[in-house]
Amino acid sequence: MLKTDNLDPDKIKVSTRRIGKKILVYSSTSSTNDIAAEYAKNKKNDGLVIFTEEQTVGRGRAGSKWITGSADSILCSIVLTSCRCSAELLSLACAVAVADGLGKLGGTHAKIKWPNDIILNGKKVAGILLESKSNKDGTAYILGVGINCHQKQDSFPPELRTVATSIDIENRTTCDRISLAKRLLISMDHWLEVAEKNSKKVIDQWRKLSVQLGHRVTAVFNGKKFTGNCIGVDPEKGLILLLETGGVRMFDAAHTTIAKQHQSASAAAGEYF
Repeated sequence: MLKTDNLDPDKIKVSTRRIGKKILVYSSTSSTNDIAAEYAKNKKNDGLVIFTEEQTVGRGRAGSKWITGSADSILCSIVLTSCRCSAELLSLACAVAVADGLGKLGGTHAKIKWPNDIILNGKKVAGILLESKSNKDGTAYILGVGINCHQKQDSFPPELRTVATSIDIENRTTCDRISLAKRLLISMDHWLEVAEKNSKKVIDQWRKLSVQLGHRVTAVFNGKKFTGNCIGVDPEKGLILLLETGGVRMFDAAHTTIAKQHQSASAAAGEYF
């Protein structure tokens, strides 16, 4: 099917309090987060959203690459020059916003895998990259979001086909990226406002959408592995594990990754990563 959902700032525009009051769309760029970082130097650009049809040097957490074809995804960065949330809470709110914005697709609701993955039917459909920039006005945050939309199974490298998916694959139809972009901005606007007013609501929604809560998780912190049962998340200190060695420990997103396990073994053991 021919794709006719080219991103257009006039078509994406929605009525929001803060996020998406100003929208820019690029046909191609190295990274929307890099462009957003420049705009973040001016506090008047709070809430600006930058979209692109193609990223040539897209990135994820820990220096990983974000691979996508032209006009296949939602690729955007949100500028926050003024934020009353901690980085941890901001990361949680963003994940909740993306998952809620996607909603129910292919018979299942989008879920969250801490710290930055959005999951559909056990596979990654979206990722989030939170970066901070210090400037003369304080600290600005850049929220990078990538959502797989039009990819087919063979669009992904062979090593990713068992762990990655797209909205079209799960819905078995061609999604409209304009509508999706609007839902994303509305959801992001809502949940960032909630985060600044009532962090408990964000945590409660995260718990409902988490694929790790109540499951065995191995966290890698400063090169060391810690395995335990995920019992929650703290808006200031991150993921909470009841360790197999005893005791409770919290792991912040900035310095922690979740160890990957073989899929079949993970499913058998009830372990998520």
